[in-house]
Amino acid sequence: MLQFLKFLSIRTMRTSPESCCRLLPLLAICLLTACAARPPVEQPAVIHAGVHSGGSVVRFSQSGKLLASGGWEGAIQLWQLPDGSAGQRWQAHRGSVNGLAFSNDDGTVISAGYDGELVAWSLGGKAARRVVTPAPVIHMEASPQLDRVLTGHSDGRVRLWRLSDFTLLDERRLHRGRVKAVAIDRRQPRYASSGSDGSVYVWTESGETIGLPAPPADAWTLAFSPDGDQLFGGTWFRLLRWDLGDRTLTVLPTDHFGIIRSIQFSASGDELATISRQTDSSVYFLDPETAAVTRRFQQHELCGAAISMSPDDRYLATTSDDASVRIWNLETQ
Repeated sequence: MLQFLKFLSIRTMRTSPESCCRLLPLLAICLLTACAARPPVEQPAVIHAGVHSGGSVVRFSQSGKLLASGGWEGAIQLWQLPDGSAGQRWQAHRGSVNGLAFSNDDGTVISAGYDGELVAWSLGGKAARRVVTPAPVIHMEASPQLDRVLTGHSDGRVRLWRLSDFTLLDERRLHRGRVKAVAIDRRQPRYASSGSDGSVYVWTESGETIGLPAPPADAWTLAFSPDGDQLFGGTWFRLLRWDLGDRTLTVLPTDHFGIIRSIQFSASGDELATISRQTDSSVYFLDPETAAVTRRFQQHELCGAAISMSPDDRYLATTSDDASVRIWNLETQ
């Protein structure tokens, strides 16, 4: 039955991508018997409903005391930890918010949107600096420690910026079609991107661009392992793992029933937080070596969009097409 449901998911995606999430109720019913023996999922400590017209991104601050969420309507909402209460909210972009980050001191929020703008905000929602880029930003990642921001665009280009002043440091046309995901290595100035053409690349600021083996389907999300030895990605049902030493690709089946849309490593590197979409909205911790589920969390009512863990591994947050923001306190569960 499980293989049939995955086949049905792919068929629906090919014929009507917009209606994929309508399969979720059917999948839930069909999976009741198959999942009966599994332990109960972990419930969130906080659920905020109707936060955005649809959720697109969540990100914790460096201290773990703040969470920012962004949505399709272009708004940014701040949340206070540990209680998850609502803080400041402001209209940040004309179009979806596709990237969020905090400065080292938690005093600035960096955002990027489909309107092509890269903006640094005060916690009160005032723009401190702004850059209008040449094309819509599809995905953004930042490293306050490296003073870098990496943006992937609809024109197939990746652009590297200095976080502190938004000086453009590098621009590369790597993909035919739009960029789907970008990633920054925690340890060094090394970067990765994936595109709608199926290609995946890694590079350094002073080095050449290296193409990695193409996955069986587009990589929708990317993350370097904490030790920098591997690059991970997500696609339909499967976890992707590239060994950056010998440049080999391993494809691992998972319990997800859709596209693994967002992934993030725990600080220790022992667990990989994942959320899926299209025909699924599951939230899991996976073993990076085997892709086996180590913890299960309450899934969203509609397609999953983004997942984030706080730097101290205390909190987990997710958002989805159902417009909610959910927060777990991992130390009390």
